[in-house]
Amino acid sequence: MAGVLIGFAIIGSVIAVGYIVGRTAILGPTASTVLGRAAFFVFLPALLFSVMAEADLAVLFSALLPVSAIAAFVCIGVFILVARLLWRRSAAPLTIGALAAGYVNSNNIGLPVAAYVIGQPALVAPVLLFQLLVLAPIALTVLDLATSGALSWRRVLTQPVRNPLIIASVLGLVAALLGIDLPEPVMEPFRLLGAAAVPIVLFVFGLSLHGRKILEPGSGRRDVALVVVLKNLVMPLVAWAVGSMVFGLTEAALFAVVVLAALPTAQNVYTYAARYQVAMPLARDAALITTIVAIPVLIVITAFLAPV
Repeated sequence: MAGVLIGFAIIGSVIAVGYIVGRTAILGPTASTVLGRAAFFVFLPALLFSVMAEADLAVLFSALLPVSAIAAFVCIGVFILVARLLWRRSAAPLTIGALAAGYVNSNNIGLPVAAYVIGQPALVAPVLLFQLLVLAPIALTVLDLATSGALSWRRVLTQPVRNPLIIASVLGLVAALLGIDLPEPVMEPFRLLGAAAVPIVLFVFGLSLHGRKILEPGSGRRDVALVVVLKNLVMPLVAWAVGSMVFGLTEAALFAVVVLAALPTAQNVYTYAARYQVAMPLARDAALITTIVAIPVLIVITAFLAPV
């Protein structure tokens, strides 16, 4: 139980520092944009490469992978149906909202929660694999097409090789699959740069909160409300149902997959929204509110499902 609170306290403190720096304006008006692009093009790719290259394949391709994928797709599908059919959302904001509903914060919240609550940080790897090699390519391709204003099959087919997050993840996975043990002088720069990714993403998120009102008019209140219900409640319930009734997971594995499904919306969703300059208030509000709501949800899950 204490692990949940410790993990969120660490995350909240970094976000608070970003907010304070934003209020003082000591970094200037372009700080959020510059640091966000640095995270997208440099620090996150370095982190993802090192995580994938050093991942345990037995953990990567365990039953946690399909259960996590099913839970995410259910929530993403429900959001798309409601937001498109009822609210007529266009492709770009629809994509950001769908990501917010099913893309969990597996890095800066998932890693400490997995370490303090589950006791095995490596269990985050299957979720990372699914999100980076399946969800991210699809979403980024749609965003690329929606914001470019033209459909080009060449652009669609080459999008994965133009995105640094996908490139880094694939290269790291290939290294793991081939059993390539890269020497320390090669890996250490990736670890050093990757170590900066989580605090920078959280810091930029804090910067984005200054001068903004949560759920202000025109920010997509209905979309955020739907995301919160799907992400905080529906996704862990689906993971529990699928994990226990379909895959017959052990008590420890079921607890792990439900905890991971209950993680809040990833700050990466805001990074993507900022990169394409679309639905940024939705991504920001969804990440913040689901993070707050996730605390009592994770406490309840721990109380009922944690192995004795």
